[in-house]
Amino acid sequence: MKVATKKVKSLDKTKSKKAVIKKKQQSVEIPKLAKAVKTAKPSKVEKQPKKKAAKKSHKQDLEGIKDIDPEFYDFLKKNDKELLDFNLMDSDDDDEEEDVQQKEATVAEDSEEDEAKYHKPSNDLAVASDESDFEGDDDDEETIAAGGQQKITLNMLRQWQLQLEKPNVPIEAVRQVIQAFNSALASISADAEGEQANAAAYKVVGAATFNGVIQLCVLHLQPAIVQVLGVKPNSSLPLHKHKKWVKVRGCLRYYLGDLIRLIEQVSSSNILTVLLKHLHQMAGMVAPFTALGKTILKRLIVLWATGDETVRVLAFLCILKITRKQQATMLNHVLKAMYLAYVRNSKFVSPNTLPGINFMRRSLVEMFALDLNVSYQHAFLYIRQLAIHLRNAVILKKKDSFQAVYNWQFINSLRLWADLLGATANKPQLQPLIYPLVTITIGVIRLIPTAQYFPLRFHCLQSLISLSKETHTYVPVLPLIVEVLRSNTFNRKHTSVSMKPLQFTCILRLNKSQLAENGFRDEVVEQVCGLLLEYLAYESSTLAFSDLVVPVVMALKAYLKECRNANYVRKLKQLLDKIQESSRFIEQQRSKSNVTFDLKDAQAVQAWEQQVRNKRTPLDIYYASWLKTHETKKRRQAAQTDDINADYDIPKLKRPAAKTDVPVRNEDGELELFPSDSEDDDAAGLPTDDDDDSEVEQPQPKKSKRNQEKQEAKKQPEEVAPTEPADEYDDAGTAVDIVKDLDLNDW
Repeated sequence: MKVATKKVKSLDKTKSKKAVIKKKQQSVEIPKLAKAVKTAKPSKVEKQPKKKAAKKSHKQDLEGIKDIDPEFYDFLKKNDKELLDFNLMDSDDDDEEEDVQQKEATVAEDSEEDEAKYHKPSNDLAVASDESDFEGDDDDEETIAAGGQQKITLNMLRQWQLQLEKPNVPIEAVRQVIQAFNSALASISADAEGEQANAAAYKVVGAATFNGVIQLCVLHLQPAIVQVLGVKPNSSLPLHKHKKWVKVRGCLRYYLGDLIRLIEQVSSSNILTVLLKHLHQMAGMVAPFTALGKTILKRLIVLWATGDETVRVLAFLCILKITRKQQATMLNHVLKAMYLAYVRNSKFVSPNTLPGINFMRRSLVEMFALDLNVSYQHAFLYIRQLAIHLRNAVILKKKDSFQAVYNWQFINSLRLWADLLGATANKPQLQPLIYPLVTITIGVIRLIPTAQYFPLRFHCLQSLISLSKETHTYVPVLPLIVEVLRSNTFNRKHTSVSMKPLQFTCILRLNKSQLAENGFRDEVVEQVCGLLLEYLAYESSTLAFSDLVVPVVMALKAYLKECRNANYVRKLKQLLDKIQESSRFIEQQRSKSNVTFDLKDAQAVQAWEQQVRNKRTPLDIYYASWLKTHETKKRRQAAQTDDINADYDIPKLKRPAAKTDVPVRNEDGELELFPSDSEDDDAAGLPTDDDDDSEVEQPQPKKSKRNQEKQEAKKQPEEVAPTEPADEYDDAGTAVDIVKDLDLNDW
């Protein structure tokens, strides 16, 4: 037994030595990093070629990192997975099979750990794609079914439409349609709203289905809700006070939120028009939702201030209807937001932006007129801010303080408050603000009384005159108008000639080159005559008119003595004659009626003035005819900005093509630099009065009579154009263009 045990021990020792030797031989081929591996499967490196053995050994080295440094192995697995799969795609078919076997073995070993660490996504996830991917895809229907969402079809839309058109509309149909609208909006929303899209009850696939859902809601949802609530035709009861309101309150709130979200995402004016009309129908249902109503009004105010013409009008109608339904809670918020939007968007005035600014001002006046007690607080606050800006400019006298007053935002604010006070003249709430507003406006005129700011002066005077006419309040504007004629810059002779007339409609300040043009003086005289005529025509029926115009008559006579321009003299002399004629007319009426009433008796004075107003004074009659001519000219200028010179009898000049002929020489053989006053005649080879003696070395061949008749027919409008009256419409349909361009102004 002892001998047997010794032999067994010796055999064990020899086996262990052989194993050690074998391990040492393997360790020569395997890098040092592989020594740390505790349990390794028998490799097939000896049976494979050297190239394959190198790939296997490299993979074993990388797997050995898992035991040495598990954190580093996880880092590689997450961030550099290509390193772990080194050169697997470039091997032969046999290598791919062996790699798959080893990979499966590795996955089997680490499966328990990976399941605990990592989340395995489900197989029924849907991949986002375009509408083209949805159409005709059978696999997508299975995905929708697995996700629990029902795909909307055209048949479903027809069934919903039939249900909404029933006399007794089921509430469930209304909820389903609102859910479909939410799903349609989710299908076009951004990726950030993916969770909401997954939570939707329906799936909208394709453009036809999307348009069908939107059309169904726009056309049939509002009448269906009215049927559900049981609203009678002439009922004045608010919708949210009906018994069945609780049933539609929740779904209707989500629908209105989705609707305003859709309006925010739409950029086409045509689609916005349809959606805003639908929102106008739903405006009565916004009243119970205060927070949602503020969101809707905020977006509508943006459209009112920046949208197209039709969009602006519809947005204002929606604002007006929603605000009236909840005036007590919303009016303050709406007035403040609309005024700030008006000031923000009236910073730049041009012929393109002026109609929109005028529309905003008129519509904002209408909003302020809803509740004058609330409007007084806003008007007082904002007029006070204007006064603070003016006071800083007067005291500091710096460039920045002047610019805070002399800008379009300040002038447009003055116009707004003047229009508001004039529109509410028959109510006493806002009348105390007339005096401070007039004082501020006159202070703005007196701040920099130079010729450079004559356009700003005329804009302020126009506001004062309209305020005086609407409120029947005397405002001393005559000295501010007449002192323009005594300006040194105005009376200075012009140094440059401008073919186009200078208009002050969209100008506040003139530069030095414009002050030197004759167009500046022409426009100033036009403005002076127009403002004097407008103000005095209204005052011509007052009891003190003959005394009021004495300073104006003296100033006009003094200017006419010094003026050397026949056109200016003619206009001002005609105005002066009408003023004096009206003054004599008032004196005759006072002497005929034997004014015996006390001047303190306001009612008697008003009764006498009304009698004179009914008889029409000469100045009032003249102003009516002048106003028609002036408005016609303004509309033609607005409709034909390119052909504005036609109103001032300026013929069109045709530029001839570049000449390639030999230069013209006179009888002595000298070159003539200016052979003719008419370039058209020279180009056509026709003689003129100025170049009867001039000769051309190589004259052009004579043209046929037919060509000469065509040229004479072309020239005929140019000869007739200066003789046409500037204030009449053309026969070519100019009035039609005027209506198109001035739709927003005439609103």
